[in-house]
Amino acid sequence: FKQKTAYEIGVRLVGSEMCIRDRFITAMLMLTAPLKRLTEVNASLQRGLAAAESVFELVDEQSEDDRGTVEIARALGRIDFDNVTFSYPAHDRVVLTRINLSIAPGETVALVGSSGSGKTTLANLLPRFYHLQSGRILLDGHDIENLKLASLRNNIALVSQDVVLFNDTVAANIGYGSKRDAGMAEIEAATVAAHALEFIRDMPQGFNTQIGENGVRLSGGQRQRLAIARAILKDAPVLILDEATSALDSESERHVQAALDALMENRTTLVIAHRLSTIERADRIVVLDKGRIVEIGKHADLLAAGGIYAHLHRIQYAQDRADSEDGA
Repeated sequence: FKQKTAYEIGVRLVGSEMCIRDRFITAMLMLTAPLKRLTEVNASLQRGLAAAESVFELVDEQSEDDRGTVEIARALGRIDFDNVTFSYPAHDRVVLTRINLSIAPGETVALVGSSGSGKTTLANLLPRFYHLQSGRILLDGHDIENLKLASLRNNIALVSQDVVLFNDTVAANIGYGSKRDAGMAEIEAATVAAHALEFIRDMPQGFNTQIGENGVRLSGGQRQRLAIARAILKDAPVLILDEATSALDSESERHVQAALDALMENRTTLVIAHRLSTIERADRIVVLDKGRIVEIGKHADLLAAGGIYAHLHRIQYAQDRADSEDGA
């Protein structure tokens, strides 16, 4: 009896130890998933902190300095740069020096020059992204410093190399800002003029298709044509084109250039372009060098003069020819 009882007690003890061990192992295995989730907490916190930092940075950003008091209706589009000199804040180097240039309503003027010559800076002064240190810029005879920002920028449309798009529908990206209440008929008409309607109709939901953050689901040419559709919808009398066809393949450039031709019609247009072939038909070409105007004229006249423009044209022609031979 004693031997039997001892045996039973031993079995029970061994079984109890095995049960405890199994439970312990099971508990250890069950801890794996919570531990993994715990390690992901920091990533979520960091994403939240980064987002909060971005939000608070935007909230703390000071509003643009709007010194203007004058409001104008639709401008005719005459632009005058009167002895303009400019250097960026906190920089000693003078970027533009005594620029004098008058642009008639409806005229297309191209700005040409090597990198750092001041082309983009000159164009950015027109919508008053920066304040002048010296000289004046006039729109229809009004000093732009005296115009309210909203009034000034309502008369200017900008199509740049870097198109800003939002994670929203195609229609919302075309009709936004002052044109957020535009009807679908107006938006569709703008896309027709911008040569964008065909690729929009091929999208899964047409104008209601989500294009992703900064238009990630679109090609470069498609993004540019949406930007042109925006400008057409805005219908501003003054147009700034800043490298609007750069970094595009030949097929995309052909569509974008056709859209730009429609956009430029009957508008005062300031064109910045490295590819000289895109501005040969401009009414005037202004050549900048080290922040100064060194040549003004038509394409053929500047080529015949044999100056800086002719030199830039020869270099680009040779480069284009070499690229075409490499492609062949």
